[in-house]
Amino acid sequence: MTPAINLAKKRGLDYELHEYTHDSNAASFGLEAAEKLGVDVAQVFKTLVVATEVGTLAVAILPVDKTLNFKKMAKALSSNKILPCKKVQMADPKQVERSTGYVLGGVSPLGQKKRLATIIDISAEAHTTMYVSGGRRGLEIELPPLQLATALSALFSNITDD
Repeated sequence: MTPAINLAKKRGLDYELHEYTHDSNAASFGLEAAEKLGVDVAQVFKTLVVATEVGTLAVAILPVDKTLNFKKMAKALSSNKILPCKKVQMADPKQVERSTGYVLGGVSPLGQKKRLATIIDISAEAHTTMYVSGGRRGLEIELPPLQLATALSALFSNITDD
């Protein structure tokens, strides 16, 4: 069991686990997950950790085939009074692993060591369920977007490049 699964159980979330054999040569962990699980790529979401200009960390959850728009992410954090900032950038990988307790490619938004401000791309609202990392490569958790948002105290916002 990973911390993500433990949290999903503890919160009573309506989730389903999906495992597949991870290929260490895969160019994109998220695209690999969509392909191996046979699900629409728009339904599989990646978890990215960003840092503000003062070094505060936050989480962005977005479709695996999309690119995070840093300006939109900073605006989502600031305008919702979650985390005042003017800009964000990708967080240092070592800092991500220390803060979340997960290795890159297996960072789950659930069960992180330290709860961080979280924004979920608004496209998630169009799906009945979405897939996020279960806390290790080759493990995905499928759950309703609103349950994920509630469990994380996250907000929905447009954070990807158009």
